[in-house]
Amino acid sequence: MAFSAGTMNARQLEIFRAIMRHGTLTAAAESLHVSQPAVSKVLRHFESQIGYRLFERLGGRLVPTAEARLLIGDADRIFREIEALKVFSDRIRDKQIGLLRIAASAPATFGLLPAAAERFRQRNPELRLDLITLPAEEISERIVVGDVDLGLTMVGLEQPGVRSEVIGRSEIIALVRPDSHLADLERVEPADLKNEILISYGSNTHAGALLDRVFQRKGLTRTIAIEITLSVAAAPLVQRGLGVALVDGLVPWESFGGLTVLRFVPSTTLEITLTTSTVLPKSRFVREFRRDLKAVFSSRRR
Repeated sequence: MAFSAGTMNARQLEIFRAIMRHGTLTAAAESLHVSQPAVSKVLRHFESQIGYRLFERLGGRLVPTAEARLLIGDADRIFREIEALKVFSDRIRDKQIGLLRIAASAPATFGLLPAAAERFRQRNPELRLDLITLPAEEISERIVVGDVDLGLTMVGLEQPGVRSEVIGRSEIIALVRPDSHLADLERVEPADLKNEILISYGSNTHAGALLDRVFQRKGLTRTIAIEITLSVAAAPLVQRGLGVALVDGLVPWESFGGLTVLRFVPSTTLEITLTTSTVLPKSRFVREFRRDLKAVFSSRRR
């Protein structure tokens, strides 16, 4: 037999169960640490709402009616579910459980998220982090519909319903093999790459368009031999001697091995952008993770 949510509440169920267990109003009131008149009042109101009596008085005791015996099974089950929900709610309140969904472009995924996630989970070990690597355009769409709480990209996302905040900048760098004739240079300029096999982003990307303008100001054309969409894809290509790469410096290239990282001049920077929804409610952990991201970026610059 199922309860109707419109005719009873959790307090009524609690008192009904206590009376069923203890047999008297006084004992039920003592178990709930309330007065006997308060229990009696709730019981009368409950019976009035549902339209039938739950107890009869026999020999000074309250004897459950047949209807009460039918109700008690579902009452116990529902009350246990309410108690479980309360425990779950308390765990959420105490940050013992929760979810933060972060979508990031590949450079940010490799360069910032691991250290930021480590800091965050040291304080919130029970929380679940969903880290999703996506193109910038898809990240903004996911934020608008509420699939993710926070986006981290190398380009500002401008569309209704999202807010972008620049939290730092990353410079374009050159990747060469240690045995390359360029490896001993302190820096690499567009002219140094005139006769090199170039691995880099396409001109239809934000970073590629920036580099095109840098080369044009030097009177040169940026001719790409191997076009990539993910910066990390450049690592194995350079390691195999397939060319020189111009990619973002946010990825921890030193962890790959077999690569030499050189400054690229003139300095060409990409903005690291944090994006959230301006329409949907924010997870209470967004602000906290934002502080971790800023702290990680600041530590990289020292």
